[in-house]
Amino acid sequence: MGDPQERFLDVLKIEKYRQKLSQMAIAGATSLIVDFEDVLTTDSELAENIIEEPDEYLEHTDRAALAQLRIEEPEYAERIEEVDVRFKGLPITTSLRALGSIHIGRLVMVEGIIIRATPTRPMVTRAAFRCRRCGTVTYIDQSIPFLRTPVQCNDPACRRKGPFEFLQKESNFIDSQQIRIQERPEDLPPGQLPRWLNIKLEGRALVDLARPGDIISIVGVVRAVAPTFQRAGKLRVFRMHLDANHIDVVSKEPETVIISPEEEEKILELTKDPWVHRKVIQSIAPSIYGYEHIKESIMYLLFGGVPKQLPDITIRGDMNLLLIGDPGTAKSQLLQYVSRIAPRGLYTSGRGSTAAGLTAAVLRERGGGMTLEAGALVLADKGVACIDEIDKMRQEDRVAIHEAMEQHTVSVAKGGIVATLNARTAILAAANPALGRYEPYRTVAENISLPITILSRFDLIFVLRDIPEKEIDAKMTEHILDLHRTGIAPIKPPIAPDLLRKYISYTKNLKPTLTDEAMNRLKDFYLVMRSASETEGTPIAITARQLESLVRVAEARARVAHRQEILAEDAEASINIMKRSLGEVGIDTSSKKIDIDIIMTGKPKSLRDKLQTVLGAIIEMERETGMVQRSALLETLESEYEIVGSEAERFIGQLLKEGTIYSPKEGYLKKT
Repeated sequence: MGDPQERFLDVLKIEKYRQKLSQMAIAGATSLIVDFEDVLTTDSELAENIIEEPDEYLEHTDRAALAQLRIEEPEYAERIEEVDVRFKGLPITTSLRALGSIHIGRLVMVEGIIIRATPTRPMVTRAAFRCRRCGTVTYIDQSIPFLRTPVQCNDPACRRKGPFEFLQKESNFIDSQQIRIQERPEDLPPGQLPRWLNIKLEGRALVDLARPGDIISIVGVVRAVAPTFQRAGKLRVFRMHLDANHIDVVSKEPETVIISPEEEEKILELTKDPWVHRKVIQSIAPSIYGYEHIKESIMYLLFGGVPKQLPDITIRGDMNLLLIGDPGTAKSQLLQYVSRIAPRGLYTSGRGSTAAGLTAAVLRERGGGMTLEAGALVLADKGVACIDEIDKMRQEDRVAIHEAMEQHTVSVAKGGIVATLNARTAILAAANPALGRYEPYRTVAENISLPITILSRFDLIFVLRDIPEKEIDAKMTEHILDLHRTGIAPIKPPIAPDLLRKYISYTKNLKPTLTDEAMNRLKDFYLVMRSASETEGTPIAITARQLESLVRVAEARARVAHRQEILAEDAEASINIMKRSLGEVGIDTSSKKIDIDIIMTGKPKSLRDKLQTVLGAIIEMERETGMVQRSALLETLESEYEIVGSEAERFIGQLLKEGTIYSPKEGYLKKT
């Protein structure tokens, strides 16, 4: 067997660690990170002992590290007096769900997402007390949560039981912090509440390494402490926490999906296929029939565009997509599917989500301080957040997602905490029409009860309409009945879901750039659409926001094919899908022209012009009569402006509703 300290020295004599130890003096570090794999390969029995009895063996390893440091850097070793050995990467990761009483006192590695972190606070490790009677100083090592004071004075001549004074200057402190981690959304079994675990961090090398929203892997010793009640004593049920030994921030990125060489081969083979786009589209929710264009836009959303960091502004790369649809058009199923297939996906429904739950909550701690807890959009950072029934959310909660959609951050200023967290998520939202069914002769803004500020932030908006059509209905019926009869998807997806998720992760590092042809295509389309609006009296068809959306779609399409440059075909595809989206939602129902103002302002230009006409007539008549008689106004509108009775009534009603005009007495109108 031999002495554990000697056995660990064999590990530290590897060239790698001798270098690390000599670098410690330059960096002024007090901890040494050791790969657990090296311990396993050098001495597997020692590795097992460290896992089984960390309290005893970690002391041996610390002493061994100090002994080796005395050889490498004797002066520095004298100065720091102790070295903390931190182990990185245990052979197995224990899931938070599997953590139980058998693990108490053992060294484990857990993974999770940080949901809250307290501020860093100093904690005393060795307290100095002075006896007020004789002035003798007594030192006491502190290990329990509460400060221990001396029982009696150390001086044999005094031996009094107090009073004692705490000496801050002569006591030793270390930094400490508490964080709470929770299971990652993608690891959660369906229908289960996520488990969480508190983690205690001690020492400069561990505190403030990660913040809420980061995924971390932690090596530490499992502890169980019984909560104490003042009168009743300690409870029988203990609370578990982890004393951290090492923290590894696994990812600010979700690109850490492990891809085996065989899978990489399969992925590269796929990217060479000229029909790769078709294959990916067919692999998205294969059990849902039809909706080719919607599955295509979901493909662009999953692969995403390239974010640009400029010195003065940041341009988002992720896309936002909105589906408005009649009941029973499989919107929720599509959203659920996307949240499962995205490398990091979250599904939430509008009715049960609050602003704090989506962005970040500020909570009061038991100690009286405030902590920040990350919400859904922060947890889905670099992933996809699927928000169902976005129209059912309360107005004040919906405002919270404005910033996340365009700036990709979540800002909080509450209870003395002012913070900005990253929320670089693509948003896929679904909404039901306000009147139950989508009315084609009303504008989008009238069809759904969503504010314009949110509508204009979606890159693509599609309407799923349930229109009876003999041929499509027959195929759909067969598809659904087949599903129910066999219980398996009638169409086998060309790419398995697991491979598709890895494929998305694999291409995320690509940053495709525009070629001249692609640039010209986009430029021509944009300018043609703009020039159509140059002549007075025609609506504005497209704005710079749509141009950015076009670029994002083209980038995503190039990523699917694993290309470094965006070709003309990518530009064409993005133009087609944008036309389709504008054709469904940006069409002025009366003039049949594309009018972006429907999405940007909520009213098409034709309606605004007519409202202006009605208002103009009211102002004109007011000059003559002071108050305008409603009947006289209707006559004037019909004879001079050809706005007929029912339509005129509707415009007057709208102006009254907006508060532009009011009715001083029955049958009369006046401008406010």
